[in-house]
Amino acid sequence: MNFTKADLQKETTYKASRSGGKGGQNVNKVSSKVELLFSVNNSLLFTDEEKVLLNEKLQSRLNKDGLVQVICDEERSQYLNKEKAIERLTVLLTKALHKPKVRKATKVSKASKAARLESKKINSAKKENRKKSFED
Repeated sequence: MNFTKADLQKETTYKASRSGGKGGQNVNKVSSKVELLFSVNNSLLFTDEEKVLLNEKLQSRLNKDGLVQVICDEERSQYLNKEKAIERLTVLLTKALHKPKVRKATKVSKASKAARLESKKINSAKKENRKKSFED
């Protein structure tokens, strides 16, 4: 699971196209939108187990060719969009590979059990005292 942005950049392909966002008059001339494509199955960074895990977790993000696609068109420059896209891919892969801690079952302590039973007794007595007695 130890990978860096530089390692990821070696295994990704980029497509640049015209963006519909910020840019003013430049928006129709400059290809600033970046589409990053990453193949999980062909990657040398991950073990076979990690690849299986990534394929399961990122199933909704994979296209028909088995590539993870990240699109970024928020910035005016292609370079900044490229940086944001690789950052998003890094976060995506890190989250997918994260294994949650297994919860360790614990027992209820004697003191908390006793306190619970005591409060139940108090509530029971309180409600018992509210009843009207017709024996007089």
